[in-house]
Amino acid sequence: MSKEILQYLKTHGERLDSEIAEAVGISLASARTQLAELAAKGEIMACHSIRFEKNKKIEGIKCRLAGFIPPAAPGRKSKSQLKLS
Repeated sequence: MSKEILQYLKTHGERLDSEIAEAVGISLASARTQLAELAAKGEIMACHSIRFEKNKKIEGIKCRLAGFIPPAAPGRKSKSQLKLS
């Protein structure tokens, strides 16, 4: 199950635990257990997140792969991005 979660995060980037659970097809409690294990191993970065959508409070754990930098999006780059390279 951990491999599926890691592959999902690599494909889709940073996501909430509820989104990961739904996409992988496991319960939220099981997803949180798996994410805690992956965070303890240092394979993912996780932080507590609170956001509001239509005045509804949504709490969860935001996760992303540790040390993974996604490839640059295609297209023109701003001048500030070119100076960093």
